[in-house]
Amino acid sequence: MINESALLESKSLRDSVLDRTDVLDKVKALSLLPDGMHVTTAMVAAYFDVAETVINNLLSRHRQELTSNGLQVLRGSELREFKQLNLSPYPGSYPQPRSSLALWSRRAVLNVAMLLRDSDIARQVRAYLLDMEYLARTQPAGTQNTHEHDALDARIDQRIADTLGKTVVPMFNALIEASGEHRRELLDLRAGVQHLEHRIRRHHARLQRLEVAVENRPLPGTMAAMDAMNGRQFENHIASLLDRDSCTDVAVQGGWGDRGIDITAVTPDGRRVAVQCKRFAPYQSITSAEIQKFIGASKVLRVSEVAMFVTTCRFTAEAAGIAAEAGITVVPRNLLEKWSTGEPLKTLR
Repeated sequence: MINESALLESKSLRDSVLDRTDVLDKVKALSLLPDGMHVTTAMVAAYFDVAETVINNLLSRHRQELTSNGLQVLRGSELREFKQLNLSPYPGSYPQPRSSLALWSRRAVLNVAMLLRDSDIARQVRAYLLDMEYLARTQPAGTQNTHEHDALDARIDQRIADTLGKTVVPMFNALIEASGEHRRELLDLRAGVQHLEHRIRRHHARLQRLEVAVENRPLPGTMAAMDAMNGRQFENHIASLLDRDSCTDVAVQGGWGDRGIDITAVTPDGRRVAVQCKRFAPYQSITSAEIQKFIGASKVLRVSEVAMFVTTCRFTAEAAGIAAEAGITVVPRNLLEKWSTGEPLKTLR
């Protein structure tokens, strides 16, 4: 089986798994530019939770390999045309580069995951790739795409291991006790059966770990779908989550004249809820100024008992600190993904 260090060091091994770009969304949703095919350097950095300079340094060291896997840098007329078609219709949501723009394909982003050492997300992507490689080697040909962790196979493995451990091995023990000239052969056979039993049990345990890991991952594409929404669609999505979690009187207020409150509702235990929704690009941040405005709107104008600031990006450390002091519940991108895929918010319980 390929190990992680070999994947980091060997280009040929990296090339052998670069078609598995689906792994990116299974670990963490990768948001794309409006063209549906590329991301910027800032978006790559946001995906891997590292500074943009880290990605730029990686680009400098591995430019040829990354370029062969879809990285391109637009300048001049190509850049102007791309901006006009893909970025200009979304002012404020995406950067408007002046001289050049690096565009990363999904294949190039997966390439980064196999080169970036100091990123938990990159390590998770590599681990998932290695798990898939292991399953591809151990499953019979043609069955890899039917179900990665077939529960029936796992149950059969367990039954075989139990049979070997509880029936076959004790039978050998009895034969050995009664044997004479064939004792040596029986001892060797028993050792072989016990070794097989241990291997099956280890295989079964590994399948269970993989199964749990997949079950705990958010549904792929969850955040990508939200990134593609407009402001009103995003507000309606948040309202549907409140309704799903048994809130009542859910009303979308967003638009001109909402006075900083996009949604109002009542929790199941009767507390008044005020929500501010911001659908920003994932590499942007909510600042302390925006939190301060929301504090006034939610605590003074609405006199809410539960004030929530929900966004598709992250909060600066200062903004998160001010929110905590004021009793504002912040729902950044990672928590929003969990909420959207079924995990209730504690503040609504």
